[in-house]
Amino acid sequence: MTLDTPELVILVLLGLAVGSFLNVCIHRLPRRQSLVSPGSRCPRCGYGLRWFDNIPVVSYVLLRGRCRKCREPIPVRYPAVELATMALFVANGAVFGWTPLLAARVVFACAMVALFAIDLEHHLLPDAITLPGVAVGLALGLVLPPGLKDALIGALAGGGVLWLIGEAYYRYSGHEGMGGGDVKMLAMIGAFLGWPGMLVTLVLSSIAGSLVGVIVIAAKRGGMKYALPYGTFLALGALAASLSGDRIVEWYIGLYR
Repeated sequence: MTLDTPELVILVLLGLAVGSFLNVCIHRLPRRQSLVSPGSRCPRCGYGLRWFDNIPVVSYVLLRGRCRKCREPIPVRYPAVELATMALFVANGAVFGWTPLLAARVVFACAMVALFAIDLEHHLLPDAITLPGVAVGLALGLVLPPGLKDALIGALAGGGVLWLIGEAYYRYSGHEGMGGGDVKMLAMIGAFLGWPGMLVTLVLSSIAGSLVGVIVIAAKRGGMKYALPYGTFLALGALAASLSGDRIVEWYIGLYR
């Protein structure tokens, strides 16, 4: 679907603004800090950011990636999250158009961006995102695709599959192989995307995780435990499934026709 210029501008600006807020969530949720108070500030020197220090992407470029006061580097994660969120807003707009489903899918995309970044940095998937996410996904299923039945099956099957895999690995090896956060995250994905989207996510994330694990081992940078946390792959797989899951399923079924 082709976006008109005004629609594109709205999605770009809204995506950048929401991406800026996601950076607050990514920084504060793992530290159990309030999202509203105090205002944005440099984590190193405590300098309170003014409005012109807080313009998504633009301020980072103008400040050359450094705090205005202490000149310490600002993590590149900040503009990266803003740009990624903007791109996802535009991509969802192109796929779903100006429909109620667009709102649901951009909310889902925002949650995946936050979970990706938090798990990558802290190896943590906060319940503050995943548990409300399950509830919101099921509630949206009452009025939007995939429908309540598929959303409920997706949530139960998604959480159940990872829990069974983790439990089996623990009984076999004596070590925890799947964190509870991963289980809740896949349940959330199933609630938003339904069981077909959950399965696509599981397959894509498993393939991506396996490839990265092999590369890490081949590079002799460590064993499988060194690989990226699984939540990062779940997020990437879920974003792909949200945007293209139906086409992926149709392609796969077509192989057997």
